[in-house]
Amino acid sequence: MRALVLAAPGSSLELREVPVPEPAPGQVLVEVAACAICRTDLHILDGELDRPKLPLIPGHQVVGTIGAVGDRVADRRTGDLVGVPWLGWADGTCRYCTSGRENLCPDARFTGYDLDGGYAERLVVDARFCLQVPRGFEPVAATPLLCAGAIGYRALRLAGDGGLIGLYGFGNAARLVTQIALHEGRRVFAFTRPGDTESQRLAVELGCAWAGDSTERPPEPLDAAVLFAAVGELVPLALAAVSPGGSVVCAEIHMSDIPSFAYELLWGERIVRSVANLTRRDGEELLALAARIPLVTSTRTFPLGRADAAVEAARAGSAETPVLVPG
Repeated sequence: MRALVLAAPGSSLELREVPVPEPAPGQVLVEVAACAICRTDLHILDGELDRPKLPLIPGHQVVGTIGAVGDRVADRRTGDLVGVPWLGWADGTCRYCTSGRENLCPDARFTGYDLDGGYAERLVVDARFCLQVPRGFEPVAATPLLCAGAIGYRALRLAGDGGLIGLYGFGNAARLVTQIALHEGRRVFAFTRPGDTESQRLAVELGCAWAGDSTERPPEPLDAAVLFAAVGELVPLALAAVSPGGSVVCAEIHMSDIPSFAYELLWGERIVRSVANLTRRDGEELLALAARIPLVTSTRTFPLGRADAAVEAARAGSAETPVLVPG
């Protein structure tokens, strides 16, 4: 089969012919229909997440159909349309797994990082960690839901149920979270790079009540803020914008250092917390909610042979999520 292979961090992806993987007991073989590119993929390509399996087939926003089922798989069938998210395996026995926090499992393995991912025509996955995609979603349109959507959903839940949410960085995840928050009757303020009037315009068109530069104070205090920009300097700014008792949730897997700030910004029982990975429950709840709303994604497809162009589109922060397709 054809696959995009990362030989070393900082190198270009290479399109290679590699053996078709065979599903082991407990695994399924997924025929890849589409795999979206995520900012986490860029951190892996650039060596900012520094312990990937090498050589590696990246990609963790995968949608495809099950082509073969290994032994000891009871709840997945050939032909099922499934999504393959970032969390690809957890031991199921540690104190985190047994308390509903499998995202913190110390032995967890991640798709497109510890395990070969979806920048390929096929991949094998643990049957427990592939998610049923609801009817009505086309594979390409569903791909951003597997990470941008699911991590955004988890971040929104950790931010609490306040009526006014600030989103710092208005990329793909923020656009999905905005749709969820508006569906729940909340108001959303969007914060973008200074001078990014195009993203601010898109935010208002999507229904945000206000949009402005990330360095600005919003017109009223926020109940909570979610940071989708991997910029540590935004944490003190978000704390200053949040009301007492509110939360600042950092949703990126990699972020620049947070500078020191006055205790006064934290005082008033404000909270700063991170989002670490996602659970299967997050993915299942998000996919079900996405079908009910329904969530609208914006994508642009690239064949595997144009991976460099797709990666550059992701780096540029395109309003359309770059999606690799095997055809």
